[in-house]
Amino acid sequence: MKEFTIRKIQQSLENKEITCQKLVTSFFAKIKKDKLNNFITLFTEDALKQAQEVDQKIAQGKKLKNLEGIPVAIKDNILIKDRKATAASQILENYIATYDAQVIKKLKSAGAIFLGKTNLDEFAMGASNENSYFGPALNPHDHDRVTGGSSGGSAAAVAAQHCVFALGSDTGGSIRQPASFCGVVGFKPSYGRVSRQGLMSLASSLDQIGPLTNSVEDAVLVYNTILGKDDQDMTSMKTEKVDLSKIKKLSVKRVGIPKNYYELSIDQGIKDIFKDNIEKLKGQGLEIKEIDLSFMDEALAIYYIIQSAEASTNLARYDGLRYGKSVPAKDLTEQYINSRGLGFGKEVKRRIIMGTYVLSYGYREAYYNQAKKVQEDIKLRFDQIFQKVDAIIIPTTPSTAFKLNEKFNDPLTMYLADIFTVAVNMAGLPAISVPSGLVDNLPVGLQVLGNFKEEKKVFNLAYQMEKL
Repeated sequence: MKEFTIRKIQQSLENKEITCQKLVTSFFAKIKKDKLNNFITLFTEDALKQAQEVDQKIAQGKKLKNLEGIPVAIKDNILIKDRKATAASQILENYIATYDAQVIKKLKSAGAIFLGKTNLDEFAMGASNENSYFGPALNPHDHDRVTGGSSGGSAAAVAAQHCVFALGSDTGGSIRQPASFCGVVGFKPSYGRVSRQGLMSLASSLDQIGPLTNSVEDAVLVYNTILGKDDQDMTSMKTEKVDLSKIKKLSVKRVGIPKNYYELSIDQGIKDIFKDNIEKLKGQGLEIKEIDLSFMDEALAIYYIIQSAEASTNLARYDGLRYGKSVPAKDLTEQYINSRGLGFGKEVKRRIIMGTYVLSYGYREAYYNQAKKVQEDIKLRFDQIFQKVDAIIIPTTPSTAFKLNEKFNDPLTMYLADIFTVAVNMAGLPAISVPSGLVDNLPVGLQVLGNFKEEKKVFNLAYQMEKL
């Protein structure tokens, strides 16, 4: 996939080895041919018009901007003005966004070409992309298997060479888990590094936008484009760009891995890949320390309390009155019930009900408030760990991509697919999934975790792992 990196594509354009129009046309042709259902909406005419403008600029000898002429796909819960924004839900099937998300403004300014909006689990709730109203996206490596979720369409689009890079959102692993299943790089920044303005909120204290790419270097380039303080998102922060030249020389020294990792409840093939990569890193002079990550089990439990609670609040706005699907009824109460009952899928309803329950009178203290206390404890434990190590490596997922419908009717088993990813969101940390091998011809990703605001160390170690 290295031939589809941002730098190589731009070099080919500037050297006139290929025109931007031909590049964009080839992507649309491949999307149509492969039929992976990874896109919900395509922007064919606009993308070709923009590609023509890029070709004219090159013909005039003008220098391209950092992402100019690079085709990108956008998860369909990120707003693009005057375009459909469905969140893969029936309730927003025909909703048209009225403004650009902050990250979209930045990509437009950088000259990226938008090919379309990608499939996802409805309102980003899921780990397989099977919860989409538009049907599941298919894994490019095996069409009978899931892409992962919720950014499954974005991951599949990058893996299938339907775009050069994509944006996703990560609330509990929704960038990293599908990146692992599809064999691409998936990066979740520290909470607040990238503006959430224009992202349809799932759990506001956990959501973060990030890139899915073909290389760690591309992840850095996209991250440097979309990061930064935004006055319309009070959780965002002023952020310095990552110096790409500095991440290429190994500077991370101490790396943590789970104690007794060979006893983890993961596929044997993933254990073997994990062990092999750790041995190679030892050979490069890295100090490997075993650390206690047993609290990840606690993180998974409280994640579904906090995420569901915030989701139930955030999704209250979809009432069938101001926008979205509206079902006629005899009174207001019936209209709420009918519109939301028809418009939301099973998983969304499940989490709204659970979230409303844990926030209800008499139960908030027992569930939600206690979960927030555990969340603070998890942050403290990570702080203690990062006093001893520079970064952590763990598997991204406990298995390779599972088959369609294998776990769809068993929510608890499905939730366990996030066992290694949710703790990162609970603590607001940066993390990246790097393709690290194959098991039965299916991709395996290993995950690098860093301390809060230490993206540079995460990229540095990920870049070294990519070369193993």
